[in-house]
Amino acid sequence: MEGTNLTLVTEFLLIAFTQCPERALPLFLLFLFIYLITFWGNLGMIILIHMDRRLHTPMCFLLRHLSFIDICYSSVTVPQMMAVLLEHGAALSYTRCAAQFFLFTFFGAIYCYLLALMAYDHIEQRLAGVLWPGLTTEAGWGFVAGAYVAGLFSALVRTVSTFTLSFCGNNEIDFIFCDLSPLLKLTCGDSYTQEVVIIVFAIFVLPACIVVILVSYLLIIVTIMRISSAGGRAKTFSTFASHLTAVSLFFGTLIFMYLRGNSGQSSGEDRVVSVFYTTVIPMLNPLI
Repeated sequence: MEGTNLTLVTEFLLIAFTQCPERALPLFLLFLFIYLITFWGNLGMIILIHMDRRLHTPMCFLLRHLSFIDICYSSVTVPQMMAVLLEHGAALSYTRCAAQFFLFTFFGAIYCYLLALMAYDHIEQRLAGVLWPGLTTEAGWGFVAGAYVAGLFSALVRTVSTFTLSFCGNNEIDFIFCDLSPLLKLTCGDSYTQEVVIIVFAIFVLPACIVVILVSYLLIIVTIMRISSAGGRAKTFSTFASHLTAVSLFFGTLIFMYLRGNSGQSSGEDRVVSVFYTTVIPMLNPLI
């Protein structure tokens, strides 16, 4: 880099979907519709669980927090996407981009932890009184608080590691928000140490939660297979089939997005996948 005159980046330009301005209004209306369904659907879940005492169970307690995270997770990115579509691009200051990255990572990490906790709750429902006692309200609050603290720590480390990198030259992000993959493409200089830290913490969040979920499902399946009645097996399986659907959608898209090589990636393909896990999945969760 010696002898090269590069201007440090002080703001980022989001230019996703700006290549086809005629699609801006239809996409804006589509994202607005999805966001309203997401907001009111998850808010309705929170209100329903709060008002109906029959739903004051550990699983519904976790579902209420999951719905809250769905609202926050979607609100970090979707309004920004709509602003990009209306203005045919949007400029974000360095601080604003870092804040969006932090919040997206924070709520995304909590989301992973909550799905893992729900898998644990499913297995304890099957084995309560056999291997360990059932999940109590006090324990539920402790687990959820731990998920928030772990999410905060993970988001802080990833954000500091990302935004201590040097960004210079091109400042255009052909993406819908300030995410890790497009930001790394704008870096200059040596970023090996920061990238290692980012990858290590990603391993602690994503694969660790997947392992917990897979082990829980394995124990559930073993328990189900021991049920003599076919109707009993079907009824028991249905109690966690919805959770399996939500987990498959969310972790499937994240694995596709973040745990593959950078070579040959398509920006258009990445945008479609990112739209799915930032807008569609939070909308589908109340229905699931």
